[in-house]
Amino acid sequence: MNKALKYAPKVARKAISQTRRDIADWKHALQIASAVKNPKPWALMEIYSDIVNDALMSSQINNRIEQTISAPFELINKAGKIDTAATDTFRHIPCIIDLMKYIWESEWYGCSLVELSITGGSLGVSLIDRRNVDPVFGRFYPDITFDNYIPYRDVSEYGKWLIEFNGEHIGNLNKLVPHALFKKFAQSCWSELCEIFGIPPRYIKTNTQDAAMLDRAESMMRDMGAASWFIIDTTEEFQFAQGVNTNGDVYANLIALCNNEISMMVSGAVIGQDTKNGNESKEKISVEMLNRLTDSDKRLIEMYMNTAVIPALYRVGFIPSGELTFRFSAAENTEKLWQYTAALLPFKQVDNDFISEKFGVPVADAAVPSADLSFLSEEERRFFV
Repeated sequence: MNKALKYAPKVARKAISQTRRDIADWKHALQIASAVKNPKPWALMEIYSDIVNDALMSSQINNRIEQTISAPFELINKAGKIDTAATDTFRHIPCIIDLMKYIWESEWYGCSLVELSITGGSLGVSLIDRRNVDPVFGRFYPDITFDNYIPYRDVSEYGKWLIEFNGEHIGNLNKLVPHALFKKFAQSCWSELCEIFGIPPRYIKTNTQDAAMLDRAESMMRDMGAASWFIIDTTEEFQFAQGVNTNGDVYANLIALCNNEISMMVSGAVIGQDTKNGNESKEKISVEMLNRLTDSDKRLIEMYMNTAVIPALYRVGFIPSGELTFRFSAAENTEKLWQYTAALLPFKQVDNDFISEKFGVPVADAAVPSADLSFLSEEERRFFV
């Protein structure tokens, strides 16, 4: 069965403005997206698309996404056993990774509306532009410049070919907007400081009424980068201007503050980047906090997989059963498991296959040396044998 995309191609392509944004733009976009009667999130989504290009934010977000979608998963059948065939099939569907990513992003952007398609037996998924989707009233605007919309929750494809992952319609990225904008502002001002006062300005006093002397002074100032000396008249004076008495500490402090706030919001702690105040115990606690957040991400993906994705794939006939349950494989603490295993070895027989599978060490039973019974009589040796 083949099924082409129906709604995603209707999106009218619009360029995203590349002008410099400020807090006023964010407040205006937030007001439009939070309107009572006709909310439109397009302006807020454009700001989100701008701030996620921040290097630190992109790194922190990708870290959480990759830790979540790279975790092994399995499908459980009705009997409570792992369905190996269905699990292998899911693992070899490329768009399953995209679906997990869109589920994760729904909490941060506010919504992810995806459309499924099947071409030549291969499953595909397309994210409908978030600028064109109003998750509050369930409206899809093919063109964001007009008020014409499609109530996508009322169409027959909803729940089958159209799947919605809906968080709070504003999304968690809204909390990061001011920090990202302030950081860009501080970086811009710091770069201007370096450009203007990195090399002290120089000036020359001359008779500007004399055209020949003025041309000569301009030529000397232009050539000073290549020629480090020149001759001036006794009536002329050359000096370097006094630079500012700051090296940009105020900008560095603002950037550091914004970086810390971004890290706290995305990762739950400042991990790795604070080399001045960092220590091993702090980093361990920070990593544990990040692991808790990724565990929460996994629970979110499991919920949507079991309540939306698997039922939809069953309804469209892509999978033969809708009674499968998606879950991430439980992570084992191999270090602690090895301690338990080593403690049992002197008292219990531990299966060789278990050791090889859990720890990746090929093992075999050791040969037991035969006891020396030469000091016993023949009758006594026969008893022991």
